[in-house]
Amino acid sequence: MRKVLALSVVVLFMAGCVPPKRFNDLKTTQDRCETERQELLNKNRTLVAENDELKADLESISKKYAQLKSDTIDLGADMRLTRLKQKELDKRNRELLDRLQDAKSKGSEENRKLVDILRDTQEDLLKREDRLRELEKQMNAKEKRLADLEEALKAREARVQELENIIAEKDAAVRALKDRITNALLGFKDKGLTVEQKNGKIYVSLEAKLLFPSGSTTVNTEGKKALIDLSTVIKDEKDITILVEGHTDTDPFNGGGAIKDNWDLSVMRATSVVKIMTSEGKMNQNMLTAAGRGEHVPVAPNNTAEGKAKNRRIEIILTPNLDKLFEIINE
Repeated sequence: MRKVLALSVVVLFMAGCVPPKRFNDLKTTQDRCETERQELLNKNRTLVAENDELKADLESISKKYAQLKSDTIDLGADMRLTRLKQKELDKRNRELLDRLQDAKSKGSEENRKLVDILRDTQEDLLKREDRLRELEKQMNAKEKRLADLEEALKAREARVQELENIIAEKDAAVRALKDRITNALLGFKDKGLTVEQKNGKIYVSLEAKLLFPSGSTTVNTEGKKALIDLSTVIKDEKDITILVEGHTDTDPFNGGGAIKDNWDLSVMRATSVVKIMTSEGKMNQNMLTAAGRGEHVPVAPNNTAEGKAKNRRIEIILTPNLDKLFEIINE
């Protein structure tokens, strides 16, 4: 990423004396990193909302499909009953024609009555035939609609399944990567380092005491080892982005030089970690972004020494690439 390349220019900060212009450039880069981080969070929320909407659409189509199928069954029953009545009318019509033929020799009055009955029967038969044709027309329309809904249902099911498969694949890959990171960093488990998976991401949290002397931005020997071990595990990952965030407690910063407050301290510490991971950990600079959050994202209350120690930390956040999911959603 270009922002990481820009941040790498800030090497002189670690010496404790940085020209104001370079420091201002770093602050600008930090603001841009925060904006991109918020955009990523918004994309993640959009993905969840789109997936929920797809599932709701699928449920709605399924209900319509079931209702249409029920209507089609009812219509088919109505057609069968109409055909049965038509057969009965045909039979009755034939019987009347036979009776008419037999009655020709029995007088005109009876003949007239039979003719009237025959006419009524034939009119009823024509109406039944018209009704049958209308029912057949409706049946054809229902069957076409049913076929269209079946296709739409299959397409939605396939799309939802594709999304769920990709999400499951990403989750499995994240879990496997988290396990590899945990195993690689077991030696630092009780020294202020934790590895956690949440919200589809991996959070590697390193308390400041593992990495830095008090008030310093220079990574110590043990901290370097932890960062190099972590870099060895993740440097060949292709489908992740890595955000390195610096955090502080609420105690005001009392140092001098270019670092004026906790914002500056958190940015400089994150930058120092990125430099170790790229220079000694051999990671691709384009994979990493450094950002500072100051004292504004605590994980514990700042009213105890223990809470403050937890808040003084570096968080390395590994986020899987979600481009495939957004491509499917936008199709």
